Amino acid sequence: MTTLTPIPPLADDLEFLAIVSQWDTEAPHNQWTPAVRVPATFRPAQPSRVFVVTNNKGGVGKTTTAVELAAAWAAMGLRVRLIDGDPQNAAVSYWLGVEYPEDVPVKERYNLRHVFLGTDPTETGEPARDVSLDEATLPTRFENLYVVPCGPDLTRVEYERTGGTDDALKFAIAESREHFDVTVIDASRTMSLVTLACLIAADDAIIPVKPGALDAQGVASINDVISRIQRRQNPKLRVACVLTTMWEKTNLAREVEEQAAEDYPDAIVSPIRKTTSVGEAPATGAPTRIHAPRCTAVADYGQVARLLLNPVSA
Repeated sequence: MTTLTPIPPLADDLEFLAIVSQWDTEAPHNQWTPAVRVPATFRPAQPSRVFVVTNNKGGVGKTTTAVELAAAWAAMGLRVRLIDGDPQNAAVSYWLGVEYPEDVPVKERYNLRHVFLGTDPTETGEPARDVSLDEATLPTRFENLYVVPCGPDLTRVEYERTGGTDDALKFAIAESREHFDVTVIDASRTMSLVTLACLIAADDAIIPVKPGALDAQGVASINDVISRIQRRQNPKLRVACVLTTMWEKTNLAREVEEQAAEDYPDAIVSPIRKTTSVGEAPATGAPTRIHAPRCTAVADYGQVARLLLNPVSA
């Protein structure tokens, strides 16, 4: 039996950010310090909860955000399912890996594509059948953390799914018999049928954004997409958090955060301070929380994870 690696809790002496209900927008630059904005109207979610990490712009730390929040919740003792919904990179699957049981043949090693399309008779030599989300959920080598992997073949959903794609993931999660306190979906930046299904399946959206002039266009684009989905397919979808990733103290970062607070007045807006350790972590096969447990980004993600979810009822 594989020995699982526990994901450690945060050290008590880390440098955590101040929490404020609103920023002092009049403060001069030399007196401005990073802080987590938690509006008085924000309410933490309760398990079981489905979060989708989404942005139409690449290079903003989307997969890092999904992995680090999932690791933070797993470290809190919650059972976490992380769904890799990005066929272009399959970054979650590469980063954390999956532990296939030795007695499971290759043709039964299911992934997210099978959840949407079922089995392929040309691959199995058997009649096609549906595949549940539980069958595609695989353990990682980390305690409390499970992954639904994907690969480039997930793009087959775009031209092979005959109907019901929009709600497919929503119903797959609802029909799951395995209990998970948290589901985290790493959605593709491409607005595909699978990405649409990820947004429809979620309770809360988390939007990572890099403070850059061109990145604001990506935020405006995902804002429009979320608004349409809230009106038409998923009225309960809440934007719970906007994260300014790779954060450095600049006027542009301040402007991006203030715009996010204006766009989503009921959402948490938090910086994730820039650190090289985040970029190194995927090569180690472990979350940054294990690779560099004392770095500022680990503290920031851990703090946001605690604010987003109240684990008492888990």
